[in-house]
Amino acid sequence: MPAVLFDMDGVVIDSERYWPDLESERLFPEVVPDQDVDPAEVMGMNYREIYDYLAQHYEVAVDRDRHVELFDELAREIYGERASLMDGFDDLLADLQARGIAVGLVTSSPPAWIDVVLERFGLTGRFDAVVSAENVPNGKPEPDVYRRALRELDAKPGAAVAVEDSTTGARAATAAGIRCLGYTGVHDGIDPEAVDAVVSDPEQLRAALFEGVE
Repeated sequence: MPAVLFDMDGVVIDSERYWPDLESERLFPEVVPDQDVDPAEVMGMNYREIYDYLAQHYEVAVDRDRHVELFDELAREIYGERASLMDGFDDLLADLQARGIAVGLVTSSPPAWIDVVLERFGLTGRFDAVVSAENVPNGKPEPDVYRRALRELDAKPGAAVAVEDSTTGARAATAAGIRCLGYTGVHDGIDPEAVDAVVSDPEQLRAALFEGVE
């Protein structure tokens, strides 16, 4: 079965419009105070693995529990209040599935955040598979999340297309052998060399997807 695998943040919803600023304003000043961290360094990573990354490369000032608490506070604000659904995504999802194409959500966000998004935007039960980085041993850029999604959808890598907005996510998809489209409709922080093609708006994405899976 052909399959399309969507990242969530920055693809299905425009949450990446908000994460970098809030991380810089409210997360990094407490977790790694007085240190210059570019949010792009951790874009696409699971929030627990972000702590590991910061601890490895910077001097952290809080423990993991406080880091998680801060992330949860930001997530509730972004997913519950600020984020919007991609223009046309509801129709895109329905049209893909009407053509017999399986659709998965493959994200670094934890299940609790995913549930907020699915419920808020009427997407509960609409995906054929939902895989969080917390369901697998290693998050993006390792390929574990994509490999699990392929198994759940009974799809082969060569028959699948991934849509990612971050270089971290793109590396995960390509490491799983999946063709990857880089989506820049929310921001342009993805390395074009890490993807097979770049699309910049919902219309371009729609055209590229139907071309790529038919």
